[in-house]
Amino acid sequence: MKLTSLLSVLPLVLAAPAPVERDATPTVVIPSPGATVIGKSASSIDTFNGIPFAKPPTGSLRLKPPQPLTSSLGTITATAPAKACPQFFFSVDDSNFPANVLGQILDTPLFQTVSNAGEDCLTINVQRPAGTTSSSKLPVLFWIFGGGFELGSTQMYDGTSLIAESVAQGKPIIFVAVNYRVGGFGFLPGKEILADGSANLGLLDQRLGLQWVADNIAAFGGDPTKVTIWGESAGAISVLDQMVLYNGDNTYNGKPLFRGGIMNSGSMIPAQPVDGPKGQAIYDTVVRNAGCSGKSDTLACLRALPYSTFLNAANSVPGILSYSSISLSYLPRPDGKVLADSPELLIANGQYAKIPFIIGDQEDEGTLFALFQPNISSTAQLSSYLNTVFFPSAPKSLIDGLIATYQNIAEDGSPFRTFLLNNWYPQFKRLAAILGDLTFTLTRRGFLDVHTTNNPSVKCWSYLASYDFGTPVLGTFHASDLLQVFYGIVPNFASRTIRGHYYSFIYDLDPNSNNDLEDWPQWSQGKQLKQFFANSATLLKDSFRADSYDYIFKNVASFRI
Repeated sequence: MKLTSLLSVLPLVLAAPAPVERDATPTVVIPSPGATVIGKSASSIDTFNGIPFAKPPTGSLRLKPPQPLTSSLGTITATAPAKACPQFFFSVDDSNFPANVLGQILDTPLFQTVSNAGEDCLTINVQRPAGTTSSSKLPVLFWIFGGGFELGSTQMYDGTSLIAESVAQGKPIIFVAVNYRVGGFGFLPGKEILADGSANLGLLDQRLGLQWVADNIAAFGGDPTKVTIWGESAGAISVLDQMVLYNGDNTYNGKPLFRGGIMNSGSMIPAQPVDGPKGQAIYDTVVRNAGCSGKSDTLACLRALPYSTFLNAANSVPGILSYSSISLSYLPRPDGKVLADSPELLIANGQYAKIPFIIGDQEDEGTLFALFQPNISSTAQLSSYLNTVFFPSAPKSLIDGLIATYQNIAEDGSPFRTFLLNNWYPQFKRLAAILGDLTFTLTRRGFLDVHTTNNPSVKCWSYLASYDFGTPVLGTFHASDLLQVFYGIVPNFASRTIRGHYYSFIYDLDPNSNNDLEDWPQWSQGKQLKQFFANSATLLKDSFRADSYDYIFKNVASFRI
């Protein structure tokens, strides 16, 4: 769940210039549904962009589960950037000034076209080392992008540097990135959606993409039995959701779709049901702004709308770049079938795929999301904000109790370890700490606690990234790992080491395997994190803010968004 548009374009701005194209045209014939895919080759990397894996979710298939392709696609020229799914950059709601002004500009079909976005967007990108053949059987890294379930696309994530370094480290991989529907196109809630069997479409898109990999990745030289799913922010939340989908059944044709997971900044998000009060309010707002309120079948009305009308209606609810922050309008919500229950309950009941995993956070996850509330100057106002915007059904006394566990900003305020500095407005550091802990850092610990207690034989490792300590106001902020780890923009110790651990995990399901890096103990061994700094790493006891952790999980049912 990152700061959407700003952070989403950072990798594009800061990445190295595009390499000079060669004449090579790598070609792969895939069996399902049958196609000849023509890619491009540059800097010893073959790239195949925008390969369709589902029927276009347009017309009568809008707001429907993705449909597998059933007939041959012939020849696909997979050399241009893949189209993004419709983006929710900013809310167009008039109450969200000044963000709504940007929304009126950036959410228009014209701008979406300029940014190469549209409804026919369910595609996959595949990248591999040049020279890879169908007999190579390389392990596969399946990337799920973040963006608060509101925006993001495979356009933003070129795996070239990841593959190049994997080759340099002697552990070559195949990189796969999946497009999935976001915003109102992928996560519209409401009782009407539930009755139609059309909830959590973005998660279903991801799952169908994984099935495409199972069917076709061998043709590219990948091993479908060695797939690791990796995501950041909403992508990391999606990794956990893929683990709990269908009560933990991650099989397809009798075989697991993935054997390991990596979660950067995200895991289980306690959520209200699809047809709960908050979800229904979102649906009703979209219907009202779409002009469908008087129709006997409002969902059919939404499906029949012109693209621009539905786009504006879907984007008329509060967005992440607003006062509402990460009290998201659109996110995976329990539907009783695909996502059978709130994720923390599924984990507690053992209803998840029990695979080895790596999970961790940036030290200051909440700072980006506390930038929009400068009017909050007292703990009373902070309590009112959390009660009104995030948890309206929770007793106010419960919210006050949560705030009370963050006693002083010198010790409990984010950016952490900066004492009284960086408090941009009177309640900034306290709010940043609370938002980061509720959404990322302490929910991560909760997942680890339950998992290691109930399934101690299934290995897991955890980390805390502190490599941007000292950044004014933001600290080691949410999504900064996209620059450090995904793109490796700063080739420092942290970047090289984390990538090295990941390659070992992708190969052997153990970040310590076949490398000369300092040992990373399993989390169950003393509940320790590996804390990564720019030029060193150390072990850290995962016991900080224990009072807040205990309070949150004692009352977790009241903290569902």
